Formats: sequence, structure tokens, C-alpha cells
Amino acid sequence: MPLQTVEPKRLYRQIAEQLRSLIAGGEFPPGSRLPAERDLAKQLGVSRPSVREALIALEVEGWVEVRTGSGVYVLQRPGQLNGHAPKIPPNEWGPLELIRARRVIEGEIASLAATHAKSRHVKAIADALGQMKDDTAREVQPLDGDRAFHTAIAEACDNVVLLETVQTFWDARRGPLFERLGNHFETVPSWRMAIAEHELILGAIRTRDAAGAREAMQAHMDKSHARFSASWRRAARSKTQTTDRLRAGT
Repeated sequence: MPLQTVEPKRLYRQIAEQLRSLIAGGEFPPGSRLPAERDLAKQLGVSRPSVREALIALEVEGWVEVRTGSGVYVLQRPGQLNGHAPKIPPNEWGPLELIRARRVIEGEIASLAATHAKSRHVKAIADALGQMKDDTAREVQPLDGDRAFHTAIAEACDNVVLLETVQTFWDARRGPLFERLGNHFETVPSWRMAIAEHELILGAIRTRDAAGAREAMQAHMDKSHARFSASWRRAARSKTQTTDRLRAGT
């Protein structure tokens, strides 16, 4: 059964459905390794990030196992016939697609914040960044501080639609696809890089540099996308290096 090109509507779900059908039909038996992301992307006529989102969805649902540094392997699925296999909510956004949307919208929000922020807004943004730093120093994922940072920027715009949009983005950040992607690619070094990017955003808002705030937010989203799009092999090295540092107490 040949792979078919797909249309860009909930793209990762369409890709996952094709791969799921091939696995169920025996094209890729349990224990076999799926083709590399680049090969799947070429055969399907889609981007590698879209393929990655589909593979993460299949991993969450228990069809495959992602082994960083090795590849994606098909699993035995004893629960698939009795309906017990987990399912991705049909309205869940793809994580990498979400980051690209945030780049557009939150870039403009940062620009507005630089123009309209009052001292209390700037303090709230700075406090959230401080929370991120404290959590990272304790090697805790700084998600609460990150959410507070982006929310405080939106609050500075004095527009409830923009605020609720950012909050919706963050609700999606808690979804199973994004959380699984983060398990593979988020490390203490990556959080520190994100914090440095947040500092640039805060600096531009403090100085009322609207263009600089927009550019800093867009650069942050671009770098976030790149971190989540890194090769599985690079992710494996990063995870190993982080583990080694923790064991050494550094």
C-alpha cells in the first residue's frame, strides 16, 4: 500500500492516520523501525515538523516508541482491539504548528506591550522571569513562570481578546502532544536558553522599543521551534549530557 500525499488540514492527524493504517495492515510489523523523518516527509509531500507531530501522536497512542538516537519503532498493541488504547483529542493542535502561530500573534502582542505597559505590568513580567530562573536553578520545569511571563505581556495590552488568546495557547501547551515532545527535547540547558531569550523581550518592553520587542519575541519562537525540531540523535546527546551533569552534581 503506497503512501499518499495529504492536504494541510490538521496535517499531523492525516499523516498519523496513514501511518496507523500501514502499521495495522502489516506494512510495518511490530519491532520494525519506521523510515526516517526526512524520507517520510518526502514520500508524503509534507514538512518534517508535520511528520514529527504525527510520530509523537502515534507514540502517545501507543503505536510506536521513539528511541532518541536510534529511531521510531512499531510496538505490539494488545489494547487496540478492545478500545482501551489512548486517543489524541480531535481538536488538539500540533505543537510545532502552535509555535508558528504564536510567533505571529505574540510578536505583535509584545510590540503593543512595549508601547502600552505600565510599571505594574513590567514588574509582573520581571517577577515571572524571576520565577522561571528560580525553578530552573532547582531543575524544575519553569512552565508556571513561563506561562505567567507571556500572560503578563498580554495583560499589558489591555485587550481581553489578546489575553484569552495567549491563555488558550498555554492550555494547548499542556496537551499530551506538547508534553510528550517536551519530554524528548526540554532540558535544563534549553530552559536556560529560553530564559536568556525572555530577558531580551523584557529589556525591549522596559525601554519601550516596540520593534525590538516584536523581533525578540519572534526570535524566541523561532528558537523554540528549532529546539523542538532538533534531530532525535541530538536530543539523545543533550539528555545524556544533562543526566551526566546531574550525577556529577554540577
